Amino acid sequence: MDCTDPKEVASRLGNIAFGNVIAAAARDLKKEIQSSQKTAPATADDDFDLDDLADDPELEKLHAERLQSMMAASRKRENLRKKGHGEYREITEEEFLPEVKSSEYVLCHFYHAEFPRCKIVDKHLAILAPKHLEAKFVKIDAEKCPFFVSRLNVKVLPCMILFRDAVACHRIIGFEAFRNRDNFSTTELENYLIKQEFLETRQDEEAEEEDENKGRSIRASSLSSGHD
Repeated sequence: MDCTDPKEVASRLGNIAFGNVIAAAARDLKKEIQSSQKTAPATADDDFDLDDLADDPELEKLHAERLQSMMAASRKRENLRKKGHGEYREITEEEFLPEVKSSEYVLCHFYHAEFPRCKIVDKHLAILAPKHLEAKFVKIDAEKCPFFVSRLNVKVLPCMILFRDAVACHRIIGFEAFRNRDNFSTTELENYLIKQEFLETRQDEEAEEEDENKGRSIRASSLSSGHD
């Protein structure tokens, strides 16, 4: 793999950053205890060398387990991206079955190009797709896929059909689920899909990782601009 690939660089930087956490934690703990020692009387336990924390086998084990978990999660995300997860894409009638069958969770938006409400759905799904790699988000022009429109009994647009293991398990018809409002938020749609057990509740850890990656991108952009 090209070592200049942004995703690979970000992943490596993340691993390196985590690798420094154990040493940083030891240093912070040492500073905290040294500060408290200024007001606390000395004890026999003061002979304990906090520098040994950096080489503690238990911390090393935790570090190795954490790193292994991060690498496994990274491989899983990469495999999902290869299947088309992470972006909101348009597919054709010929692509419909292969796309639905290749992933466990698939949301397909049946739309009409001239319907304003379909554009509202497009906006929300384009935001959710990169946030939720566990599901695939696609759309298909209802006028260009009459076979599946008929087989799936799609009568009202927009229509979002949720598939699990290639079986239609739920559908969102129009905006009925949002009290027929056009101004419902992306978060409302996200929470609705979580309630249907279609999307996972995002872990704080994943959100932090995303924020870190965004921060790296911003810093890299700033450095690049500074050298122009």
